[in-house]
Amino acid sequence: MNENEPLAFRMRPKTLEEYVGQEHVIGPGKLLYRTIKADRLSSIILFGPPGCGKTSLARVISETTRASAPSARTKR
Repeated sequence: MNENEPLAFRMRPKTLEEYVGQEHVIGPGKLLYRTIKADRLSSIILFGPPGCGKTSLARVISETTRASAPSARTKR
């Protein structure tokens, strides 16, 4: 961890267990949780307003599975 990184980046969850919110979708025992843990997720589209955790979840999935997390962001 780099101390020069923004606080939000340093506080970002690194595991599914650290991820907070959306328990009805990503909670223990739910289909998406089991799919990620079993490394059986083929693709996913995350949609929602800014700040709801899409990037954090994509990074957690990328760290938990063999998948990569391409970013749809473009430079402005």
